[in-house]
Amino acid sequence: MKERILKDGTIEEGNILKVDSFLNHQLDISLLNEIGKEFRRRFPEKIDKILTIETSGIGIAAIAAQYFNTPVVYARKIDSKNLEKDVYETKVYSYTKGKEYTVKVGKKYLNKEEKILVIDDFLANGKALEGLIDIISQAGASLVGAGIVIEKGFQEGGQDLRNKGIKIESLAIIESLSDGRVIFK
Repeated sequence: MKERILKDGTIEEGNILKVDSFLNHQLDISLLNEIGKEFRRRFPEKIDKILTIETSGIGIAAIAAQYFNTPVVYARKIDSKNLEKDVYETKVYSYTKGKEYTVKVGKKYLNKEEKILVIDDFLANGKALEGLIDIISQAGASLVGAGIVIEKGFQEGGQDLRNKGIKIESLAIIESLSDGRVIFK
């Protein structure tokens, strides 16, 4: 992952790392397969469902799910006529978009006592992950941990969540994005 970030990632104003050529907009399926295998290695326990948030987490979670032999559920940011009426919902703040969303998951898709793995593309301030953890809690399910492709280690989200006892496995942790360079932890 680190090699691919250095090769194809670009840094934008505001400490934004763009990886849209292989992870967010255009998907490198071979790379996603390797990511899925690695998450399975890091989370060997029984997983009942994988939970992610739209949009960028869906492709990653879907490819990874084949290695867990489990369904993927994703929290929706946008209301739709075909969204379940009976939902768990929470608010999350998107660092990249600079706005708050209400995200929802149909209650019939997360069940009491299920073991849930969260998979997402980025972890920065941790707000999306906190929101998904809230939804898991509302459902009476249990969080196994979070598989994160890229963590911005210079922002407090990952450390704050680890301090709460949450297992977070990040494939690449970035220490800084200064002077147009990516420095890994």
